[in-house]
Amino acid sequence: MTSGPAADPFVVLGVAPSATLDEVRAARRRLALDRHPDRGGDPAAMRELNAAFDAAVKAILQPAASHPAPGADSPAAPHSSPHPRYQEPLPPRQARRLVEHDMPSFTIDVLPVVAFEALLVVASWIGEVLVDDPPYLLDVHLTDPGSCWCRLELLPEAGGTTVNLTVASVGQSFAPSVEAVRDVWIDQLNAL
Repeated sequence: MTSGPAADPFVVLGVAPSATLDEVRAARRRLALDRHPDRGGDPAAMRELNAAFDAAVKAILQPAASHPAPGADSPAAPHSSPHPRYQEPLPPRQARRLVEHDMPSFTIDVLPVVAFEALLVVASWIGEVLVDDPPYLLDVHLTDPGSCWCRLELLPEAGGTTVNLTVASVGQSFAPSVEAVRDVWIDQLNAL
């Protein structure tokens, strides 16, 4: 796969430009099974896949950055956006849910099964486990460093595990920064 830096991330991932965040994640997981170096894949293809995933997530989570708000330069002119669903204002419930994604967040020098168990223990210290799908997915309602929803996706990496974080606000409150959440996870893991 040799698409260059200007390649459309949705094409690289094999999803439509209107794909949801969950569809983009699923496509990355599916493609990583063949491209990951630990499974005999090409490191360059995996880097391209990761770069496409990052770009697609950024395009989905930060649609306002891709075009100005109506009335900013011209009166409610239609905007060209690769994500047509973001041309309309977000419904109030979605507008309150601020999401921040950090890719990759941190690595743990153990295999995913052991890393998952350690994260599950830490999750019980700093919040409440909402979803656990061992050994690759953990959703937690955190109370430390602040009230927020946190998803941890575990990916095998050459004898270790990369943990990717997604952080979102809960209700009317603002979520703590993804860096603050990452630091709490790391501090607690080091305390094990």
